[in-house]
Amino acid sequence: MQAKINKVELRNLEFEDYKELKNSMVESYPEMVGSYWREHHIEKLLSLFPEGQLVILVDGKVVGSALSLIVDESLVDKNHNYSDITGKYTFSTHNQKGDVLYGIDIFIHPNYRGLRLGRRLYDARKELCEQLNLKAIVFAGRIPNYGKHSAALTPKNYIEKVKRKELHDSVLSFQLSNDFHVIRVMKNYLEGDMDSKEFAVLLEWNNIYYDESPKLINLAKSVIRLGLVQWQMRQLNNIEALFEQCEFFVDVVSGYGSDFALFPELFTAPLMADYNHLSEAEAIRELARHTDPIHKRFKEFAISYNINIITGSMPYLENGILYNVGFLCKRDGTSEMYAKIHVTPNEVQHWGMTGGSQIKTFDTDCGKIGIVICYDVEFPELSRLLADEGMNILFVPFLTDTQNAYTRVKHCAQARAIENECYVAIAGCVGNLPKVNNMDIQYAQSAVFTPSDFAFPSNGIKAEATPNTEMTLIVDVDLDLLKELHEHGSVRILKDRRTDLYDIKKINP
Repeated sequence: MQAKINKVELRNLEFEDYKELKNSMVESYPEMVGSYWREHHIEKLLSLFPEGQLVILVDGKVVGSALSLIVDESLVDKNHNYSDITGKYTFSTHNQKGDVLYGIDIFIHPNYRGLRLGRRLYDARKELCEQLNLKAIVFAGRIPNYGKHSAALTPKNYIEKVKRKELHDSVLSFQLSNDFHVIRVMKNYLEGDMDSKEFAVLLEWNNIYYDESPKLINLAKSVIRLGLVQWQMRQLNNIEALFEQCEFFVDVVSGYGSDFALFPELFTAPLMADYNHLSEAEAIRELARHTDPIHKRFKEFAISYNINIITGSMPYLENGILYNVGFLCKRDGTSEMYAKIHVTPNEVQHWGMTGGSQIKTFDTDCGKIGIVICYDVEFPELSRLLADEGMNILFVPFLTDTQNAYTRVKHCAQARAIENECYVAIAGCVGNLPKVNNMDIQYAQSAVFTPSDFAFPSNGIKAEATPNTEMTLIVDVDLDLLKELHEHGSVRILKDRRTDLYDIKKINP
């Protein structure tokens, strides 16, 4: 390696680079005499796919390169060798409308190894794959150290030992460290590669941003804006007064361009004041009579204010059974109901509530979401099932009367964000209702929680409302950061689960 380096540059290959490219390639493959690209090969590659041909320069000298084609996925799926995939070195397999970026060569001059220049070339290939909206990068990597172990190990055993770092392979170890995963072993891949015994390992890197059917309108959004309503409990004369207050908040959060409005659990409780002369169980059943008109009005709000509304929760009677439910009212006019799965001992004892029985995610124009109500967030299995279905944002309307009850909800919600690699938004009620039995005091601090990794706040809190104060909280969350986390995070909780030892499944899917 040179004692001093003044400048490192990565750019597209130019035909004028050929002489230096050839020299570096010859030095990179001393064991394969005569194995270098001729001028007509480079000229052809540059005419077919100039943006796919990359070089690294150190102080103006070409010291490494990465060469690529675009091919149909069907070619990759077939057993093939190097001659097949390059069209017998004519590059006739290149298809500008293909869906896979196929790496046909990558090398670094031996004098410049150890500077992570190869990683730069791989990273540039990944960026190109994303920019061209291709499914994946695929290539067959040599295993040059295999020849030393071929008498004792099959290629499969050798690969496993390299994965476990029991053995080091100068090529395969590097590729695995760059997030490529093994698809299969290829026999007789590169003629004359005796160090690898002519075996190669087909490797793949998946483009997490690949869009199979790009649209010109209604594009999926990356940054989603959430509008959380921290609702003040207050005396209301009638249901129209409730609607007036609800519309005010919907107007506010939609005015800021929010994609979702989240209301708290049982925020309709002020309407129970008219039934305070009844028992608690009878009063909440009277409140349930308002649920259908509230649902209808929220559907109208969702359309007229162009916002998806999560209506918190309210009591709901079905065949004489009392549930705690809410509605996802979408801006396209449709709606879906969700029910609290785990009801608290208080809800059972005072109101006779029953838990719901449907566990599901919801498809929205902002991706897949989950909704659980208050106590539900304290059961990690429930949120994990939603994460397994692709949930990106978990909404938690809650109602807590004391700070210790709120602490349970808050810290469990934070844990769900970390362990499920998703965003969690919680919204609660504040204030008091002196004329409503069993609903007299509330404590809340609404918030949005994140996973804990470098792309997110170090404390896992995106934003928090002021405790016990009526207000809205407007928060942007970036779904692309979750995609990055799933594949490239410091830890990858969802991917690293030992599903060979344990699993969580719905009993009644």
